[in-house]
Amino acid sequence: MSAAAEAAPAAADFAPRSAEDVLSPARDFKPAPVEEKPRTPIAPRLAVVAGWIGLIAVVLLIGFAAVRYRQDIATIWPQSAGVYSSLGLHVNASGIDFRQVEYRRETEDGQVVLAVTGQIVNAAERQLPVPQTVRVTLSDANNHELYHWTFKPNAQVLGAGQSVKFMTRLASPPAAARHLEVRFAKDGS
Repeated sequence: MSAAAEAAPAAADFAPRSAEDVLSPARDFKPAPVEEKPRTPIAPRLAVVAGWIGLIAVVLLIGFAAVRYRQDIATIWPQSAGVYSSLGLHVNASGIDFRQVEYRRETEDGQVVLAVTGQIVNAAERQLPVPQTVRVTLSDANNHELYHWTFKPNAQVLGAGQSVKFMTRLASPPAAARHLEVRFAKDGS
């Protein structure tokens, strides 16, 4: 055979294939490897989210407790009363407070008498001593003090949640009096 015959492909190489060979995929075909992006595990992300949710829950719980138990906190730690009042929340650092304070003008033997009544209440969760001087102040329309007087309450100690009524009277109160204030005072003031 000549060199040209050797270079020419044999006719058998161009023989038509069977339908099975044409339609079926190559048996030795291997798909190219797909590069996957490395996945970050979900557990660390869930831990971070759970941590933030837990922190928010703790902060909200502390805030709720600080508002709910503000009277007890102010009784134990009186300096906190300023913080609560700056937030617009009423607290009484001593734990003893006045409630249902009322006044009325009466006439007895032709003379005007001012009668002041109310309750002294222990708002704390423990027994507390009652300050022994209560001061009643009368002031005019411009809040200038016109007259004041003191009296001693009927109790020396009040248990948690207890109250005691009080009543005091003043004969011939100033006619210009427009405001009345009842508060605890240091002895003699």
